[in-house]
Amino acid sequence: MSDADADVTGADDRLPILGGTFRRSLPGEEGLATRLQCERFINDEAALLDAWALDDWYDLFAADGDYVVPSTDDIYGDADLNLALINETKDELAGRVQRLKSTWAHIENPHSRTRRVVSNVRPLRDQAGQVHVEANFVVYRSRPHQTTTHAGLLEYSLVRVEDTFLIKRKVARLVHETLRDSGGVLSILL
Repeated sequence: MSDADADVTGADDRLPILGGTFRRSLPGEEGLATRLQCERFINDEAALLDAWALDDWYDLFAADGDYVVPSTDDIYGDADLNLALINETKDELAGRVQRLKSTWAHIENPHSRTRRVVSNVRPLRDQAGQVHVEANFVVYRSRPHQTTTHAGLLEYSLVRVEDTFLIKRKVARLVHETLRDSGGVLSILL
């Protein structure tokens, strides 16, 4: 696990459980207020993606932000050492956004209809202006004659900026054994 992954996951707080890990969320009234702020931010992010407002979504990332989707065969592997479906800095993500908006992304022309359900938003740590959060997600992607589902765990490292956040790191860990389980293609952003 890279240092960046450890920062997002709070590896020192992990308790092993079947199929993943359990980390305790922030306690007390301050933890509740942080959870509500994180829920609002993550739900707004999901709404931007469903609306295909990709430029606005891209602007949610900090200048040094990155976006990772590990491979389905090792969802907790180090994306810097192991194969990842997506492992991009903000600069690299700009190209993905431009391609998805263009006619060059043939599978997304016209773009899919998507709906995201985000739940169990849990802030894990709030230190030095950076909040580490995890949430479960399901993305329904509809194309003519086919609807596919992507499900998994989102892990964020969010940087506080005034009354909102910027994404320093977003990791989307799919729970599928293979992409075949969900249509064989990951052409959308999670």
